[in-house]
Amino acid sequence: MDDLNSDALRTFLAVAEAGSVTGGAERIYRSQSAASLQIKKLEGMLGQPVFSRHGRGVKLTDAGETLLPVARDVIRTLDATLRNLTSDDLHGKLRLGIPDDQSQDTLSRVVGEFAQSHPLVELEVTCALSAGFADALASGALDLAIYEVSHPQPGLEVLRQERICWMASRHHEPLARDPVPVALFDRDCWWRDAALEALRASDRPFRIAYSSQSVAGVAAAIKAGIAVGLLSETCMTPDFRQLGAEDGFREMPISSLILRRRLDADGPAVQAMETAIRRAFART
Repeated sequence: MDDLNSDALRTFLAVAEAGSVTGGAERIYRSQSAASLQIKKLEGMLGQPVFSRHGRGVKLTDAGETLLPVARDVIRTLDATLRNLTSDDLHGKLRLGIPDDQSQDTLSRVVGEFAQSHPLVELEVTCALSAGFADALASGALDLAIYEVSHPQPGLEVLRQERICWMASRHHEPLARDPVPVALFDRDCWWRDAALEALRASDRPFRIAYSSQSVAGVAAAIKAGIAVGLLSETCMTPDFRQLGAEDGFREMPISSLILRRRLDADGPAVQAMETAIRRAFART
């Protein structure tokens, strides 16, 4: 008989908490097919399903409900043991800026794992729209930051590149209104400038119908059909559709997510956090 191993339990737990195989796979940095295979192996071992299909996601069966608290206890114990055995005496203070428009699951996991592995390091985390992070690094308010730029300068470390694009709700028709309503960020941000430049270059009248300080706010306005808006491709959901030239919206530029430290910031804590961030983005 096969063993009920921790990989199978971790995959099961991730899918259960996410409510879908796709979401669960993202949490453990695996492909959807790899996560599905783990679940099939687990169900084959148990001789019964642990999930049933529910709309676009999954829900626990009776067997899954029984397994869930066991999986949580086992994974919690294993993770705590690993942290206790691998934690070090690294100390100091680290001020980190992380953007609110990136995967919070990925970045919160980075922060959580770092804090557990280096418990003596005092972490001060700023999670916000990243338009002010470059100035915060220059002034010494932050030691390390992740933020987006349109054209990374030579020597800057690029974690990921993705296109930003116009999106609208699949369930509403904001484009039928004249002028077309637009949702934008209400802070100094190159995305806002790029959006306004593109809109003014088109022949279509527009009005700013909604402003927000966060990506979540802009995405909510798009989903509700209040306006069209500019988001990264990673924000695409089944509720959105991408707008293109046939809709009167031109292709938008590539956004580069960079990792940058304050000029005079160095030391083991900064280096350890940089390594943790690079590892997380390499997995995704």
